[in-house]
Amino acid sequence: MAEQPISNAVALRIALASRLFPELSITDFIEALQDYLGGVLDEASLSRITVTNLKTALGQTYELDGEEDGEDANTTDIAALKRAVRILWGELDAIDQLPVIEPYRAEDIPNSIRVAVASNHQESLDGHFGSCLRYLIYQLSTEEIRLVDIRSALAADFSDDKNAFRVSLIRDCSVLYIVAIGGPAAAKVVQAGIYPIKKEQGGSARTLLAELQQAIATSPPPWLAKILGVAASERVKNYKALV
Repeated sequence: MAEQPISNAVALRIALASRLFPELSITDFIEALQDYLGGVLDEASLSRITVTNLKTALGQTYELDGEEDGEDANTTDIAALKRAVRILWGELDAIDQLPVIEPYRAEDIPNSIRVAVASNHQESLDGHFGSCLRYLIYQLSTEEIRLVDIRSALAADFSDDKNAFRVSLIRDCSVLYIVAIGGPAAAKVVQAGIYPIKKEQGGSARTLLAELQQAIATSPPPWLAKILGVAASERVKNYKALV
């Protein structure tokens, strides 16, 4: 799909709203909105959407007569539509408030590695590689974990090669944490020199990174020792990392 002329703020609203309708891809959701709104997706057009509009755009029909009755109906579908409309209006929950990026210069954290975390909410590992909203970028050493960047992945949905686009966002990272990743995507990640770590249960990004931090400080496995620059002859099981 060709790149769409929409702002990052609008793209975020659409991406969050589309997640309430898992049966639709974000591409289908965007096309439905474009068709209904005449191809114009901006903050002004989204702010005028009603529940009735959205239900019509998604190809659904009412069993109740009248917009007011339909919007007040107490059903799961209507609840999702109401929630989606409020998101499209720009009423984002505190759950999507981004953590604070900490200042960082290359010389600030010696002997550190860069780690990406697939995330949808705050400072959590809760994203699939191919669908997460963003990647949290950390600089990690044996003594510090610093959030140095947050990179939106929304534009990947407008790319001809979504996986390649996402890899390009984290190419400067050595490690990637995800809750899930497909085979072709994993191959591209590995080819880029990034080591993927899958944690299906997800969790606090900093808690999981603290475990990696501990491994660096004690006995890193061979793949981690390689990232740290340890010579192949010294990558033994009980290698003691220099702190």
